[in-house]
Amino acid sequence: MAVRPRVPDVQTLAAVPFYRHLYVQVLVAIAAGVLLGHFWPTTGEALKPLGDGFIKLVKMIIAPVIFLTVVTGIAGMRELAAVGRVAAKAMAYFLFFSTLALVVGLVVANVVQPGAGMNIDPATLDAGAINDYTAKAQDSTITAFLLAIIPTTMVSSLTDGSILQTLFVGILFGVSLSLVGKPAEPVLAMLERLTLVVFRLVGILMKVAPIGAFGAMAFTIGKYGAGSLVNLGALVATFYFTSLLFVVVVLGAVAWAHGFSIFKLIAYLKAELLLVLGTSSSEAALPSLIGKLERAGCDKGVVGLVVPTGYSFNLDGTNIYMTLAALFIAQATGIELSWGEQAALLGVAMLSSKGAAGVTGAGFITLAATLSIVPSVPVAGMALILGVDRFMSECRSLTNFIGNAVAAIVVARWEGKLDRARLTETLNDRRVSDAETIDEDDALVTIDEDEALVTVN
Repeated sequence: MAVRPRVPDVQTLAAVPFYRHLYVQVLVAIAAGVLLGHFWPTTGEALKPLGDGFIKLVKMIIAPVIFLTVVTGIAGMRELAAVGRVAAKAMAYFLFFSTLALVVGLVVANVVQPGAGMNIDPATLDAGAINDYTAKAQDSTITAFLLAIIPTTMVSSLTDGSILQTLFVGILFGVSLSLVGKPAEPVLAMLERLTLVVFRLVGILMKVAPIGAFGAMAFTIGKYGAGSLVNLGALVATFYFTSLLFVVVVLGAVAWAHGFSIFKLIAYLKAELLLVLGTSSSEAALPSLIGKLERAGCDKGVVGLVVPTGYSFNLDGTNIYMTLAALFIAQATGIELSWGEQAALLGVAMLSSKGAAGVTGAGFITLAATLSIVPSVPVAGMALILGVDRFMSECRSLTNFIGNAVAAIVVARWEGKLDRARLTETLNDRRVSDAETIDEDDALVTIDEDEALVTVN
């Protein structure tokens, strides 16, 4: 049983006007939001509900998308050993590259030293500005994180908005369907059909993505001002450079070693990346990412396990930010950290970064949790970067998003569950990748009752 997306023909693609492409619409919306926020800041701030509303719409559908993808993917694998194998490979990948991202941030901070020379007295910092973040960070213990994975009820996992809870219940339900076998086939067939409905709903919600991106960007520029883009410029520029270096060099090398181009993958996901940029939330594009990876030839079960798990355990951008920001605060306040203290900071960051959701502000909260455990660096120093954190949040989200896309493809190949010819065809044909974002309305659903095969023609 499988859901296969339609590949549009060339004549259909050629007839699609450029302004119907989602990435064009989002790009125009972002530019319009920047202009509005700059010239009419009060109006820009008032548009915050547009961005918030769109993110709420997307978060509304994330739990059903993850649950259905995971359940049908695991049940479709038939062999439970394959589920454990995929999970183990994914976690090994996450652990290695998350740690590498922390190390990269640490090395760059020591080389560039963006905070050196500021000579700020920690006693003069306004700790009150970050009270909300430190309060949330106090709840970010390892025990609390593990217990939070278990939902109150099976249904609450779909309503509380926790990715890990939804993933946990989805895995258990999928394993149960697989163990029951033939008697559970009608349930699995129903879930396959429901998947089609939910992904069509995702397509409908994506049509208002430009409005959400417009409102979010207008608010950001209106509230913080265009001048905020250059405040603490050394830190912001260093972070963007480091993230770009990680994506192009590290993830680029991983992609090359596994037979695809990181640049072509970025081009394929450009609409989603612009959406992440506009909303400063990688969760806004999670449903679209799952659909696009499946279209590109990744096995549904692998995508269903790797991508949602990666949103909590494979946050490359957040990890780079944590060590870079921590050392920036230490440098700005004149605190010399020994290599041993930096190693301790790295170890704490490895643990505290796990479970940070891909939403705006999560990286800042996680940084607060890390600094509260490492007494060498004053938590109050976070007030130094509070004003520009919003702009770094966008880069964190973009890096996290690309990292999880690469992870899914790599793990799928390791498992022999990657259609390499389909991946190459999809990444090389710009017209197909563009159309798949906006051409959902033309899909025709056919259900073969005899074979219980759901296809999209």
